[in-house]
Amino acid sequence: MQIITDPAEMQKIAEKLRLQHQYIGVVMTMGALHEGHLSLVKLAKAHAGTVIMTIFVNPTQFGPEEDFHRYPRPFEQDAALARSAGVDYLFAPSAEAIYPEGYATMIDPGPIATRFEGASRPGHFSGVATVVVKLLGITRPHLAIFGEKDAQQLTVIRRVVADLNIAVTILGAPVARESDGLATSSRNIFLSSDERQQAAVLYRAIRYAAEQIEQGRADLDAIASEAEALVRSEPDAEPDYLSFVDDATFEPLTQAAPGKACRLVMAVRIGSTRLIDNWRFECA
Repeated sequence: MQIITDPAEMQKIAEKLRLQHQYIGVVMTMGALHEGHLSLVKLAKAHAGTVIMTIFVNPTQFGPEEDFHRYPRPFEQDAALARSAGVDYLFAPSAEAIYPEGYATMIDPGPIATRFEGASRPGHFSGVATVVVKLLGITRPHLAIFGEKDAQQLTVIRRVVADLNIAVTILGAPVARESDGLATSSRNIFLSSDERQQAAVLYRAIRYAAEQIEQGRADLDAIASEAEALVRSEPDAEPDYLSFVDDATFEPLTQAAPGKACRLVMAVRIGSTRLIDNWRFECA
């Protein structure tokens, strides 16, 4: 595995790979790798001859009160995991390399970026969209794989790629989960032992919603309220939002419609740690 920090060098390598007719897959991460990230690499290797992983803690997607400076950065451990997973190139630039002095361009992803995560974290998706477009331009992949745990982010990226006519296939990968259903996340390490037990309530709320929909209930607002009450039953759990949305637009849904895909999305603080999760439903 080759480690590259210079954007121009990475771009030159990617162009050479393309000239050699290599099919390139990219997995974009902020490091602190876990099984969820490694599952994305496995999926990339199943589709692409060359796999590039990026590790970049993107400052433009963090708000002023968020955890940018305490975000874990175990680079040596990450590099070892990437190598063992079969990554061919690890691109790990500095913030100064991605946003050099005088950098002024940001992407506005439109209305989809103003809801839920976008409302809770103003400017977040502008930062995500901007860095993803930059990294696509540097790594020049044919395929980019993103986890469905960040479902709204995945939807935003698909919108931006389509709107800007970027020639790359975006593939969503299923959420990786721990034994009790909690979605794997780099932020899980911030949970105390008691908080970690409480965090399992996110998945219990998902399973409760699934049971209600399987029973034929169509009042999504009521189901969401009941699922939120279940989350609040844990002493340190405070929902930021919990709602059903249209799977394609992320507009809130109050009623299930036959043949219509919907998604339950949630962000919940367990103590001082903010966790997100989601589940896609097909309404019968």
